[in-house]
Amino acid sequence: MDTAKKNKIDELNNKIAQAYDSPSWWYDIRGFFILKFSYRDSLWRQIHFFSQFKGPNHLEVAIGSGTLYNLILLWRKLLFNSKVTTFGFDYAESMLAGAIKRFSKNKNIQLQKADVTNMPYATESMDSINITNAAHCFPDLELSLRECLRVLKPHGLIKLNILLHPSGLSVFRKIANRINSWGMKKGILFKPYSLEEIEEIVKKLTVKNYNLRVHGNACYVELEK
Repeated sequence: MDTAKKNKIDELNNKIAQAYDSPSWWYDIRGFFILKFSYRDSLWRQIHFFSQFKGPNHLEVAIGSGTLYNLILLWRKLLFNSKVTTFGFDYAESMLAGAIKRFSKNKNIQLQKADVTNMPYATESMDSINITNAAHCFPDLELSLRECLRVLKPHGLIKLNILLHPSGLSVFRKIANRINSWGMKKGILFKPYSLEEIEEIVKKLTVKNYNLRVHGNACYVELEK
């Protein structure tokens, strides 16, 4: 990556981090509101989709406060009763502080601050990767996914969801558009995508298989290395 591009990404990452300067619990409350009216999606669908990952080494990209991942782990415990070592990171320190507090007693979760375009993990060290409710916040989605593929083992799976431009009834589109405009102005959303944009990015990546599914205003993506 050239210096100018790196500096630009760092600048945008810092802007996003500054937008998350409130206590992490506030973003949990706000996040459920955004899930309902911007994503037009369900919490259950996210838990079900993101709980289907392999071990023993799993990476949570942009783990946030850890609230959703905690629910995912609880569901996995009921469904699989399997243990996994989780590596997680976030760029926003206030969000990361919430996750560190939440998982302080869980020795199988290792957390740190990191940038998704330059992760501190060895090449081909992760069996699976989740990017939950965060890909549309990345200043450079393609570069971020390439870095995720670098640390993923062969045949490993990346799961992510990406916010789409609103569709459906006019009233719901208006609500979602207002939330998205506010998010971009605030700095917590880089941009929503079209399905065509997502597929164009995915086709540039070196993956064995990929799958795209649309639910509400979200595209669920699976990438197999």
